[in-house]
Amino acid sequence: MRELLTSAQMRAIERAAISSGAVSGLELMERAGQGVVEAVFAEWPELAPAAGGAGGAAPRTPREYLGKDEGHRTVVLCGPGNNGGDGFVVARLMAERGWAVEVLLYGEADKLPPDARVNYERWCAMGRVAPLALPLPLAGADLAVDALFGTGLGRPLAGVAQQAANALAEMAWAGARVVAVDAPSGLCMDSGRPLAPPEGDGVAAAALTVSFHALKLGHVLGQGPARAGRVVVADIGLSPNVQRGGPGAMHPVRLVPAPDADRLDKATTLAGHKYTHGHALILSGPTGHTGAARLAARAALRVGAGLVTLATPHDALAENAAQLTAIMLREVEDGAALARVLEDGRLNALALGPGLGLGRARALVPVALAANRATLLDADALTAFAGDPAALFALVHNQTVLTPHAGEFARLFPDIAEKLAAPATKGPAFSKVDATRAAAARAGCTLLFKGPDTVIASPDGRCTVHAAAYDRAAPWLATAGAGDMLAGMIAGLMARGFAPVKAAEMAAWLHVEAARNFGPGLIAEDLPEELPKVFTTLGL
Repeated sequence: MRELLTSAQMRAIERAAISSGAVSGLELMERAGQGVVEAVFAEWPELAPAAGGAGGAAPRTPREYLGKDEGHRTVVLCGPGNNGGDGFVVARLMAERGWAVEVLLYGEADKLPPDARVNYERWCAMGRVAPLALPLPLAGADLAVDALFGTGLGRPLAGVAQQAANALAEMAWAGARVVAVDAPSGLCMDSGRPLAPPEGDGVAAAALTVSFHALKLGHVLGQGPARAGRVVVADIGLSPNVQRGGPGAMHPVRLVPAPDADRLDKATTLAGHKYTHGHALILSGPTGHTGAARLAARAALRVGAGLVTLATPHDALAENAAQLTAIMLREVEDGAALARVLEDGRLNALALGPGLGLGRARALVPVALAANRATLLDADALTAFAGDPAALFALVHNQTVLTPHAGEFARLFPDIAEKLAAPATKGPAFSKVDATRAAAARAGCTLLFKGPDTVIASPDGRCTVHAAAYDRAAPWLATAGAGDMLAGMIAGLMARGFAPVKAAEMAAWLHVEAARNFGPGLIAEDLPEELPKVFTTLGL
């Protein structure tokens, strides 16, 4: 499982490597610049130099050949820190490959950090450095390099730096080649949130972002994917096992991987029968509001639960029966009826919320949680407690999963949601990871905070992110009923015996993969029908 780093953790890894004598800061900077250059030529092969230099010409390094608008041309914007130092390395390496290079510096050269200063001087032996000033000489450039500010940015950009960031964003969104060194300038890389001044945007964007050693949280959260374009990770020779520090070091945040095919296989035993594969109970709402629960039930069945029963009030029995075959029906009018049904110990996973209705949810949720089974609460089962979330948190247990979207999250955790929605005026900004961890700790159970950047947290601080971004983007999942399908998948996987966190992680991945497998035009009913194809691709 790939780890996602905070800025503090990345700095700690670099410091540990330098302190151990394994590498110097200058060597890391050189490797970073080399990683950016290699990533540029891999992303845009048409820019890669032919044998002997750009366009077949011999490499040109003397001062008189640099900065002239002939052949390929790049503009490198360098900042006042080590990110700027990486930019000077990029400039030098591009010039050695025959490119015309223009370097602009924001800040004063004599205030650069030591390693960045060395690379500034190396570049000055080859070409000139101009101050960052408007208008920027970006017109006609084959490549713009954003090395203004990286992962350590702690304040909004101002003045010419803010305007430069805006110019880079306009350029990237117009389809131009813009590469960001580790991060688009102005973006908090602990949260993916813009560190934006009140008077303007001041956040860059890129077509390609080159991260070093590992992805940072900001690459997958918030506006990170939209601003970063495409992200590649350059290996700069740091050990993956180095001791890291900083917030979250005890429980690092990880990216949800594809489900383990062996584990999924073992949950379907050859010697088993339908009851050994679990029995999920999905609670339906009243007549006219039954579709969401049926969607969840079908998803639970498709994901592998041996049996799925839809518990429905009397007035919705005929409506549900007319549209169900493999899914069974039980009449459950009230809490007492649900308690009787739950006397059957083979019902090992419950899902309440989709289309349930607020009154019905208030009556049934306490009974369901008292049964101490694996239980998923979504939609109405969450909103029913908006006026008194503490009452819900007093009922949940460690086999419970809450799956709020942003609106439901704000109803249950208004103070946390308010903090997340407040403008980010300094870094590290409060992130969706911070919010989900705080909410899971308060609720005392697993919490899946939905969105393109889905975050899953346990009360003990363990946390994973599933980002439907980059090559896993599936914007067509923004369709009615998609969340009900996710709820059913989690319930079905819990019925099969997966722990709540693992069921939530697997379901989040399968949910997006099924959507990607289908493509644009998706409606919720299509998702479960794609699951068999996804399972086949996984090797089941």
